Parts: sequence; C-alpha cells; structure tokens
Amino acid sequence: MVRDVAVVQFKPRKGDVAANVAALRDIFAQLAGAEQPDLIVLPEAALTGYFVEGAVYDLAVTADEFAERIAGAYREAGVTSPLDVVCGFYEKDGGTFYNSAMYVRLGEGAPRIVHVHRKLFLATYGVFDEQRFLTRGRRMSVFPTPFGPAAMIICEDAWHSLVPTVAALKGANLLIVPSASPGRGLRGNGELESTTRWQALLSAMAVEHGVYVVYSALTGFEGGKGMSGSSCAYGPHGNLLNRAPALDPCIFRVRLDSAEIDIARARFPLLGDLNDVLPDLLLDDELPLQRGVSATNGSPKGEVPS
Repeated sequence: MVRDVAVVQFKPRKGDVAANVAALRDIFAQLAGAEQPDLIVLPEAALTGYFVEGAVYDLAVTADEFAERIAGAYREAGVTSPLDVVCGFYEKDGGTFYNSAMYVRLGEGAPRIVHVHRKLFLATYGVFDEQRFLTRGRRMSVFPTPFGPAAMIICEDAWHSLVPTVAALKGANLLIVPSASPGRGLRGNGELESTTRWQALLSAMAVEHGVYVVYSALTGFEGGKGMSGSSCAYGPHGNLLNRAPALDPCIFRVRLDSAEIDIARARFPLLGDLNDVLPDLLLDDELPLQRGVSATNGSPKGEVPS
C-alpha cells in the first residue's frame, strides 16, 4: 500500500484566524488536481499561532467547529476529491481547554473527524507556559487510516520515548508529529542545535519501531521567538525521506510504502522483542507505577510541569 503525503510547513499570522484559514484554502487549491496527495499534515496550532497565552480562551473551538473550519477552506478552494488532513488546534470541550491535533476526512459529505489527540506533555519551562492555560490529555490512541494504523504525537510528547513506544505497541505504522518548536542554539555548521536534536530523535523513533514518522513544524516569528521549521519525514529504516528549510513556509511531498515497514521490522525486530519482554518489565515491583496515584479516580496527585 502506497500513499502520498504533503507536509506543510506553515507560517501563521498570530491570532488572525481568518487570514490563516485563507492561507489554508490556497494550500488546498495548490495541491488539488491529478497529483493531489492522500494526506496533508499541518503543524501544531497552525491556524492561530502557538504563543497566544491567555487568548487561547477566545481562539479555542470545539472539535466539530474546527472540522467545519477546515472543511470550509476545502470547499472554497474548489476541491472535490476526498482528502485527509491533520492540523493542530486549541480545543475547548465544555470549560476545559486542550492543545490538540485532529485527523479529519473531507470530501465525503460532512467532514468526518477520525481522531483527536490531546497533547499529553504540556511544555511549562523556559519560554513555554502551556500548563498555565491548558489541561493535558490522558490517552495515547491509535486510529485507522487508509495507510494503516496511525497515531498523532504533539511536539513535546515526542521527547518522552514512552509515548511513541506505546503508539507502536498499539499497532501504529505511522506517527504524525505536529510541532511548534522555537529554534535554540547554533552549531558550527550554522544549523540550529534544536533542529539537530529533533532530527536525531525522529530518526531513532522511526528505526526503533519500524514506522514512518512525519514531522510538520511552524516557521516564522511570534513575539520575538523564531520557530525552527525544518519539517521532515523519516522512513521505517530511520532514513530521511525529505526535509524543509528552517525559515520559510513550504510544502514537500513524500510517498509512504507499507511494504517497507515489514522489511524494516524483519531486519531489526526491535518492536517484536519489546512485545515479548514488556510483560516482565511491567511486573517489575521496583517501578513507581502506582506512586502518587489516587485510588478513587486513577489520576496523579500533585502533577508537576513537564
């Protein structure tokens, strides 16, 4: 099974939803036609900007509202062929707010929400202040796509190796990583240190679990903080498939072939080995799995910032 993916490195206008939706409409129009991809992947908080702080309460929308927002841009672009889209957004659900990513299917009548992932690890250090305004998600789920089982992992989620591991153990063949990562540090070759670390992390994630990894990042500046861009995709052998530059909005394409997953996992059966050993690891009585867990609702007491 082969699927075409368009990775969109997006430069939003902070807080200007109308302008960002118009830009999305133009992207849809650009990608429509005979070579239309099967899936378009946009970054974290793409249609609002990331560093919105307290304005998140005004900019957040329900999942249904966000799906219709994307579908509206799709219709205005004149696209009629079915299309899957991943995009990050600030979600409100009742009185609770999340940093979320949606996988939505367009072109089959009303937009169909396939899955919404709520960010598990809220960055709250340095320039980040997510936990002040948002509630973290509590589940790492895998969902069906035309390519096979997939999972979404938002930015810092990817830096906790247990998250992609859980996704792979649940059967994911594709890990989609929407991100908004400010650039930090500078190496001797002129590349941002944060970009180098992201690339090493994503490549290792792909090869360890024998999965495709698609990373879409914001670019541009928000409040004096420069987003590092450098969107990229890796194959299940850990090989770089394509990569965007750091500073400019752009779109690149990759082809995902599920046959490569079988080959990679046969060559390096690390995920199969983990499945065999996992029961022993989980039964280890030295693990602090129950430490600080409420007996009434299973939620951690005294959560600390990530």
